Amino acid sequence: MDQISGKTVIISGASRGIGAATAMLMAERGAHIVLAARSADAIAAIANDLTDAGYSALAVPCDVSDYASVKALVDKTLDAFGRIDVLVNNAGVIDPIARIDESDPDGWSRVVDINLKGVFYAVRAALPAMLSQGSGVIINISSGAATGAMEGWSHYCATKAGVLSLTKCLHKEYADKGIRAAGLSPGTVATDMQVKIKESGINPVSQMDFSDHIPPEWVAKAIAWLSTEDAADIAGIDFTLKTNEERARIGLPPVGSR
Repeated sequence: MDQISGKTVIISGASRGIGAATAMLMAERGAHIVLAARSADAIAAIANDLTDAGYSALAVPCDVSDYASVKALVDKTLDAFGRIDVLVNNAGVIDPIARIDESDPDGWSRVVDINLKGVFYAVRAALPAMLSQGSGVIINISSGAATGAMEGWSHYCATKAGVLSLTKCLHKEYADKGIRAAGLSPGTVATDMQVKIKESGINPVSQMDFSDHIPPEWVAKAIAWLSTEDAADIAGIDFTLKTNEERARIGLPPVGSR
C-alpha cells in the first residue's frame, strides 16, 4: 500500500504552482488533502475538482502571516480528519525584488511575515497535534538562497536562511518525539515566481529562459517522497534536487533533462 494513502496533509500556498501540483499528486495517492492559501476561489476550485474525481480534499482560506488564521486552518483540519500527518510549508513570495538601498521597508517586512513567520506559525499550530499522536512530517520549502547570497533578494535569502535554521531547531527539539523536519531546495521551478524574477532583470536567475526551470510536478514528486519512510534519513537538513544522486532517489530525470 502507498505510504501516503490515508495520511492527512496540509499544504500552504496550494492555489497554484508547487502547492497545487503537490495537492493533486498526493490526493491521487490516497491522502486527505487540506489546501490552504489566501486565494479562496482558486483552492476551492482545486478541491472541487479533486472531490469530483473521488479524492479527499478540503479548501481552507488562510493567510499564513496571521497566526489566528493559521490556527483556524489547523483546527478545521483536525475537525475534518482528526490528525495531521504531513505539513508542507510551501507559501512564499519574492516581491518586491530590489537591491537593499532601493528596497521598500514595508514590502521587505511583508516577505518576512510570509516566508519566515508564516512557516513558524504553521509549525507552532500543528505541533501539538503531531506530538499528541507521536508522529508527523514537516516539510519546509527551502532554496539555494538559504545559503547563498543573491543580488536583489536580500529579503528572500534572509527568510530562507531563517527557515533552514528553523528546520534544524525542529529536528533538535522533536526528532526523539517522532517528528521529522526536512527542507526541500528544488532549484529553479517553472512557476509565476520565475516570471516576476525575470521581469526584475536582477542577478543571473533573471536571465534564464522559462524553459530552463524544472516543472512543479517534479517538486511535487519530491515532496511526496519526503513524506514517506523512504526519506527517513532526510531530517534536520535541506534536500536538494540539483544533483543526479538526489534525483535518482525520487525517480526524477538527471540534471539537464526535461
